[in-house]
Amino acid sequence: MIVCIAEKPSVARDIADVLGAHTKKEGYIEGNGYQVTWTFGHLCTLKEPHEYTQGWKSWSLSSLPMIPPRFGIKLIENPTYEKQFHIIEGLMQNADEIINCGDAGQEGELIQRWVMQKAGARCPVKRLWISSLTEEAIREGFAKLKDQMEFQSLYEAGLSRAMGDWLLGMNATRLYTIKYGQNKQVLSIGRVQTPTLALIVNRQLEIANFQPKQYWELKTVYRDTTFSALIRKSDEEIAAEEEKNGGKKRIENPGIDPIANREEGEALVDRIKDLPFVVTSVGKKDGKEYAPRLFDLTSLQVECNKKFAYSADETLKLIQSLYEKKVATYPRVDTTFLSDDIYPKCPGILKGLRDYEVLTAPLVGTTLPKSKKVFDNSKVTDHHAIIPTGVYPQNLTDMERRVYDLIARRFIAVFYPDCKISTTTVMGEVDKIEFKVTGKQILEPGWRIVFAKDVKEPTEEKEGESEDVLPAFVKGESGPHVPDLNEKWTQPPKPYTEATLLRAMETAGKLVDNDELRDALKENGIGRPSTRAAIIETLFKRNYIRKERKNLIATPTGVELVQLIHEELLKSAELTGIWEKKLREIEKRTYDARQFLEELKQMVSEIVMSVLSDNTNRRITIQDATSQVEEKEKKEPKKRERKPTTPKESKPRNEVKRENKTLINAEKTPESASILAVDLIVGQPCPLCGKGTIIKGKTAYGCSEWRSGCTYRKAFES
Repeated sequence: MIVCIAEKPSVARDIADVLGAHTKKEGYIEGNGYQVTWTFGHLCTLKEPHEYTQGWKSWSLSSLPMIPPRFGIKLIENPTYEKQFHIIEGLMQNADEIINCGDAGQEGELIQRWVMQKAGARCPVKRLWISSLTEEAIREGFAKLKDQMEFQSLYEAGLSRAMGDWLLGMNATRLYTIKYGQNKQVLSIGRVQTPTLALIVNRQLEIANFQPKQYWELKTVYRDTTFSALIRKSDEEIAAEEEKNGGKKRIENPGIDPIANREEGEALVDRIKDLPFVVTSVGKKDGKEYAPRLFDLTSLQVECNKKFAYSADETLKLIQSLYEKKVATYPRVDTTFLSDDIYPKCPGILKGLRDYEVLTAPLVGTTLPKSKKVFDNSKVTDHHAIIPTGVYPQNLTDMERRVYDLIARRFIAVFYPDCKISTTTVMGEVDKIEFKVTGKQILEPGWRIVFAKDVKEPTEEKEGESEDVLPAFVKGESGPHVPDLNEKWTQPPKPYTEATLLRAMETAGKLVDNDELRDALKENGIGRPSTRAAIIETLFKRNYIRKERKNLIATPTGVELVQLIHEELLKSAELTGIWEKKLREIEKRTYDARQFLEELKQMVSEIVMSVLSDNTNRRITIQDATSQVEEKEKKEPKKRERKPTTPKESKPRNEVKRENKTLINAEKTPESASILAVDLIVGQPCPLCGKGTIIKGKTAYGCSEWRSGCTYRKAFES
């Protein structure tokens, strides 16, 4: 018998239908020589500290660093999970062959490997590797099953990530909680979570400490067109530009010196107001704008946050649902390219986009262009960019429909002609003071037709450029003009939104607009596309950040925590990006997993020694997040919460650390310590459903998702 194991019951049903297995049993589907079973996301997790040694059960500085000689896994304590695991275990121990049908990614590989390892599977294992859940893709995947060993490095990267997060998270959280949290508040520290929080805090401090500077702009209006005076660049700006060009070309630096004060500016206005404006040159340059790139997960989350104010987590759930409804391809990807083997399938996919026939009609019967900006095998590893599958979408929610529309239009647009533009630059002069204006004209809209009124969406306009067509100017013409002096103030940086934070995580905090450069920096990004949304959600749950409209604001606790941490390794996005790069290299077999863990162990030991040697009396201010929420709820009228529809079998989150309950303050009585220990679970993810968070009621603790049917309840300890 061949046992297939999928990551969710819904996926297992799809696979069973294709394989001809139709007999439903408890925990699996059987037929045609197959038994198709499933997990619920993670069934197993790494053991907790006290399961290695009893000495690690209580939180104490003397037990740090906690470094297990060998990591072990265990079943997650949940009756539903345990029951399903024992069914899987029985099937696997009698199997002739196992087919791993988990999600085709690092996390999916780890989930299934742990289950097989725990179940003691001994038979040969094959791997189903597919990018969509359509019947065609599943059949094709089973026709080309791969050997499990081909994905050993993927598993090692996932395992290294899990062990690295355990080592740093467990040790640093206990260390900072005991040393600085006054034994009253758990200070959660994470390998990706803390540098992400530091990005938000540092931006907030930049804004708070920003000193606006006054400056003046000299402009003049000639023939109803506003020209700006050229300002000479500083020596530092020139040096930076020359370095960027590799010193190959000397940078010209025309213009007047920056206007230092109002008097100086008004003197310039008086100097030129009665003199004629002379057009010195008219330059016209034709160019092209390429269609926006296809989506990877991060760019889709960024776009949905900008357009619809969806959180990163909402977008991930929506695209996951579209994937499971077979209308979009695998979502947890970090490439915007397609592999060459997708090209022959593109006409069929376009044909399936029946709601977009007005846009696809011009492409029917033509040879689709095969641009290197879209199809590039060297830019695709395990999965390609997110595209429609061609299956007709039915029963989509409004939110799913919006996300699907973005994906479909991007896909159609890459086969349209380039947008042809004409850029006109007009230079003028008054008494040797140079002025400039630039205008852009769209000659042929090309792919912009696909986005209709939304033409500004794909390409951000550069500051100072105008879509307006300029009047026809002739070199040498002259006439009267109206100069003006505009007072301006330098502006502080903007707070992060989820869109800009995702981009900052992708590039380890570097501000990059250029797509090619952003691609190069992705190697050092912090977190993975699939985990960044969860990291941001964790910061909300820990009460480290809150949202004001679309802006992410660090709470006083979040700010204090980052300021408390002196160890750069814990909060530097750049340093964390280096660790992420090593994890990617493990996946590519260019870095050794054992070396990565040895380096991490050394790093954890150094952090522990550094904090223990801190003789200052630094402490963090304790804030009761629960009371703040209750107070806010009293003030604000209840609003109907908008949530994306997600599949019933959603992947559980296993972030709850039972060790939080063991935090005991030795100076308190056992009774008060018990109450304190339980209170620490408030705000933590629910251990039963994984979706809600623990809330405090009148007589017991419960789950915030109780209205949705979660039955978690824990009575107060007397």
